[in-house]
Amino acid sequence: MSESSAVIQVRGLVKEHGQGESRVRAVDEVDLEVPQGEMLAVMGPSGCGKSTLLHLLGGLERPTRGEVWVAGRRIDGLSERALARLRRRSVGFVFQAFHLVEELSAAENVELPALLAGGSPRQARRRAGVLLERVGLAARARHLPSQLSGGQRQRVAIARALVNEPLVVLADEPTGNLDSAASLEVLRIFEELRAAGQTLVIVTHDERVAAGADRLISMRDGMFVDDTRLAGATPRGLGDLLNLDG
Repeated sequence: MSESSAVIQVRGLVKEHGQGESRVRAVDEVDLEVPQGEMLAVMGPSGCGKSTLLHLLGGLERPTRGEVWVAGRRIDGLSERALARLRRRSVGFVFQAFHLVEELSAAENVELPALLAGGSPRQARRRAGVLLERVGLAARARHLPSQLSGGQRQRVAIARALVNEPLVVLADEPTGNLDSAASLEVLRIFEELRAAGQTLVIVTHDERVAAGADRLISMRDGMFVDDTRLAGATPRGLGDLLNLDG
């Protein structure tokens, strides 16, 4: 299994919560491969296991049983220290609630994962500057999260997820707390990442996000009930949907 070119692979993945009669199977015997450069959207009703699946893929939770591989390395049995190292270097996370450090500026929030991964302050500052420019927030680099709008905070969170050039970005309801205008700002960035070949797995209720994906998985009761290659997906698919220029 580790010889595959897929960035993410899982086999027989199960996650159970609780004990005895109160036990709930949040993820139920799931198999999955995500090739390099694919944008995968995962949709389904609340409580169907979407976020749990994402946490398992990124090593934030451990499976009850089954295998999780990231970049050819099996991660479900790694120590907490090894998991933290892998997350810093290979996986970028974007959450619905942003999870920015309120006492740090936008630039400092973006720099933080690079510093934790052992990068030099100079390299971290340079990389943060490039990414904030890329997401349209260079002028807000010294602002605290409390001084930013919801859409701006989410763009900072995306820049932070990219600072260590991860193999895969995992996004959990990235537009869930945003109004329509801010959602479009975030969707534009995901389109640019997709066109550039970034591997993305996005859990979402937002059909606009799913419309730009290469592939859509529908979940229900912890299981995959549909796995569809979106025939209309092209490198500019979401850009066309949003009527973007160029």
